[in-house]
Amino acid sequence: MAIHFFTEDTSFNLPQKRVRKSWLNSLAASEGFQIVELNYIFCSDEYLHKINLEYLDHDTFTDIITFDNSEEEHIIEGDIFISIDRVKENAQTHTTELRQELSRVIAHGLFHLMGYKDKEKEDIRTMRDKESVGINLFEELIVPRETGE
Repeated sequence: MAIHFFTEDTSFNLPQKRVRKSWLNSLAASEGFQIVELNYIFCSDEYLHKINLEYLDHDTFTDIITFDNSEEEHIIEGDIFISIDRVKENAQTHTTELRQELSRVIAHGLFHLMGYKDKEKEDIRTMRDKESVGINLFEELIVPRETGE
């Protein structure tokens, strides 16, 4: 199982890579999936816009595009492109920490690869619930617990 983090046309450096790999494997396992090959590519708005036009024929900016390369059920193989520009803007718009917004988008892509959709109202609600679970799990992994002794 391999999870890789790359950048294209941006100088973004993802913090806590080792923890994020463990976190993503845990999220996948909790849904009965195994990650075989998962690539996250962090890029600019312009880079992702070109992908959106070329592959999806959408002339819009977006925070994430997910490509599912799996051929077997419950096996995850895919490429997830994330616009760091959009993630930063979304964090400001929704007054949330960049770390949490980044975790939300990273988890969002993984949940897409597990079959969750986000076009219909009920699907959006389910996706948001899954994202919240993912963010909370990540926060538990990185924030030391206080002991009340």
